[in-house]
Amino acid sequence: MEENINVIDHLDELRKRLIITAVSFIAFFILGFIYVEDIYKWFVKDLDVKLIVLGPSDIIWVYFMLASVIAVAATIPIFATQLWLFVKPALKPFEVKMTLSYIPALFILFIVGLAFGYFVIFPTVLNFLVELGGDMLVTNFTADKYFRFVLHMTLPFAILFELPVIVMFLTSIGIINPYVLQRVRKYAYFILVVISVVISPPDIMSDILVTIPLLLLYEISITLSKVVYKRKMKRDARQEELEDGEADS
Repeated sequence: MEENINVIDHLDELRKRLIITAVSFIAFFILGFIYVEDIYKWFVKDLDVKLIVLGPSDIIWVYFMLASVIAVAATIPIFATQLWLFVKPALKPFEVKMTLSYIPALFILFIVGLAFGYFVIFPTVLNFLVELGGDMLVTNFTADKYFRFVLHMTLPFAILFELPVIVMFLTSIGIINPYVLQRVRKYAYFILVVISVVISPPDIMSDILVTIPLLLLYEISITLSKVVYKRKMKRDARQEELEDGEADS
């Protein structure tokens, strides 16, 4: 009976956290929709060609797409905070302080991932594909396809750039360790290569440009996981010594 009550309490708490996150997303989505024209102008300010639409539905789709990206980016720290509050009761005092510091890091890395995709990967791949047509083809972009292409070149990086922080968090609470990450490295590489091929345009150069950063991210995650794991082992050892000393006294 008591176990059932605990499960219900946990589900209620989870529902509360999810509702707060969902409401925040909707609020930021509305805010993004209000300023979508300014956001649109910023994205196309350096574009040499004027975007076209093939129908009225394309316009609203672009608006929803841009507002959604703003909403996702702004909601990340709120989602991370709600997740932290949900697991907080199960954390030790030092884990509470340490994991709290990961919340701003998640947001920062998401923005860094977006910036990397937009300012490094996106223009490189776009220029390559446009030059591939040369003088044979007239290049026109529809707004819908252009912004879909932008999202494919940026949003996956924004999400995958979160990998180091997620790995550090899971290592700090004892769910994974760097040695597990090393053992599954070849499978992780395979998954990351598949992701790269799926999200990038169908040419070898784009695949390579997307794959290399993702593999580097995985290696960085392993290195950071080792640092966190060693610190965790030292803390656990000190805690055991203190407990043994108290037991002896």
